[in-house]
Amino acid sequence: MDLLSWVLLIIALLVLTGGLLYTYRIGKRQKLQGEYDTEIDEKVAEHPYILNPVFLAYFIGIGLVIVYALYVAIRA
Repeated sequence: MDLLSWVLLIIALLVLTGGLLYTYRIGKRQKLQGEYDTEIDEKVAEHPYILNPVFLAYFIGIGLVIVYALYVAIRA
């Protein structure tokens, strides 16, 4: 991989990690305030972080970035 690919990979991972931490803090603050818009399903309430679609999007995005980086590294 050339230098530009590594720089872009690092920037993407920083943005994803920063967004994940920011989302986690906002969710934690919202949980402490106790204000919810609608009723939450029991399964989601038992696992509020694992079944959260925002977190799933971050985990899938990070996974895709890692898989792509590995693909490019192996191909080169």
